[in-house]
Amino acid sequence: MLVLGLTGSIGMGKSTAAAMFRRLGLPVHDADASVHRLFRAGGAAVAPIARRFPEAVEKGAVNREILGKLVFGDAVALRDLEAIVHPLVRRERDRFLALQRRARRRAAVLDIPLLFETGGERVCDFVYVVSAPAFLQRQRVLARSGMTESRLSSILKKQMPDREKRHRADYVLPTGLGRAATMRMIKKTLNRLGVRHA
Repeated sequence: MLVLGLTGSIGMGKSTAAAMFRRLGLPVHDADASVHRLFRAGGAAVAPIARRFPEAVEKGAVNREILGKLVFGDAVALRDLEAIVHPLVRRERDRFLALQRRARRRAAVLDIPLLFETGGERVCDFVYVVSAPAFLQRQRVLARSGMTESRLSSILKKQMPDREKRHRADYVLPTGLGRAATMRMIKKTLNRLGVRHA
C-alpha cells in the first residue's frame, strides 16, 4: 500500500486538498481531528495533560484555548505538551494505516500539518505539499476568526518555511489557481503512481 503524506503551512489549502483526495475515494487520516478526539472527554491525552497543565482541563476535557495560552511563548511547556501529544497521534496514525492495509487499499493519505517538523515523512512513500503565494496565505489566515498578525507570525515561526517544504516534496499542489487546477494535479499524480481513483 502506498502511503501518501499531505502537508503544507497554515492557510495553504491543505483541508481543501484532503477533501479532494476523499472525493476521489482515498482514505484520509486527519491528524488535527485525531488531536480533537484525544482532547475530548475520555480521550487518551486528557489525563497526562491534566497532570502537567491542570488548569487546561475542564469537565474531563482539554480546553484548547486555555492550553494554547499556557504554552504560547513558553518553549519548555510546548515541548512538554508535544511529548504527550505526538506519541498518541502517531499511535492513531499507525492504527489507521494498519486498518487500510487489512482492507487491501492501494493507497492511503496522511493529512499532517507538521509532517516534516515531526519526522512523519519517514512513513510516507510520497509527500504532497500544498502551496500558494504568501499574500494569498496571509489573506486566507487573517480572515479567520480570532486571528491576528502576531498570532500568524508565531504560528509561521513554528512551521518549516514553505520554500523548504516545496523543496522536500515529491509533488507540489498549487492552491492559488482555483480548485479545478488543484484537482487536475491530484488526478495526474495519482495516475502516475498507478493509484485508481473515482
